[in-house]
Amino acid sequence: MFQKRMKCFMKMLKGISLLVMFGMVVAVLHSPQTVLAKKEEKPMFEFGIVPDAQYCNCNPSGTRFYQNSLEKLSEASQIFNEHKLRFTIQLGDLIDRDYSSFSSILPIYNSIESKKYHVLGNHDFAASSDEVVKLLSMPNQYYDFKYKQWRFIVLDSNDLSFYANSKGSLKYKQAEEMYHDIKAKGAINAQTWNGGLSEEQLNWLRNTLDKSAKRNEKVIVFSHMPVYPKDEHNIWNDELVKKELEAAGNVVAFFNGHNHAGNYGVSNEIYYVNFKGMVETEDTNSFSILKVYKNRIEIDGFGLEEDRVLKIKK
Repeated sequence: MFQKRMKCFMKMLKGISLLVMFGMVVAVLHSPQTVLAKKEEKPMFEFGIVPDAQYCNCNPSGTRFYQNSLEKLSEASQIFNEHKLRFTIQLGDLIDRDYSSFSSILPIYNSIESKKYHVLGNHDFAASSDEVVKLLSMPNQYYDFKYKQWRFIVLDSNDLSFYANSKGSLKYKQAEEMYHDIKAKGAINAQTWNGGLSEEQLNWLRNTLDKSAKRNEKVIVFSHMPVYPKDEHNIWNDELVKKELEAAGNVVAFFNGHNHAGNYGVSNEIYYVNFKGMVETEDTNSFSILKVYKNRIEIDGFGLEEDRVLKIKK
């Protein structure tokens, strides 16, 4: 009799346990957190950014570990390929020196499965500009492209410079004039490893921004060199470029590399983000995945690069 009662009691406990578990499952499925998870907002699109890999087969110098960029870019490529990126863009200085360096690092960049774009950096001019543009399959040294209602503008901040133009050429002479002019004014960005935008490129930028505004497009601008905040790495005619961006009224962000330490600023509702250099440090990477939503851009930074949320007010 006792054993029969114990069996009945155990069955009753088992039944209660099942009811409790069922209740818990129902509660979880109907909790606010679960409902929120089901309605989790997805970005309209995502894209990757690679800043200043600056590879060369040479010994480290200070905090720069040039050879390690091969492994770092391989890691970034693998992570990029785990996401459905609309495109990936490298912000210039894919190499540090020697044209032959491209043969080692470019295949790694090309292993990224998304569409790929390039920005020209000052170190990339180990050969003539025409050769580099052809090697990287770029449409021009500066250009633009579109996705949905977003216009992406790629600037060439080496346009007027001492290293991208042959001595004695018109652009070399214009570079000399611009450099000596800002140097006489004591500008901190009067550095020979910087460059400026020609009047021709500024006119192109103005026209491209004007057309995009008429089409109600939002704009992101990519450059190797920064224009804001004030810094020794800035484009020589940074104030003129910044003026064009702010006059347009539809520029959301300006993304660049060049200053490996990184930088950040906001001016007239435009975000200026200087991404940290991949070449820096022996074993810590630096790259980002950007998620574009209707009202914000989320920067998911890896390694040295920090996370940010850029709210879109326009």
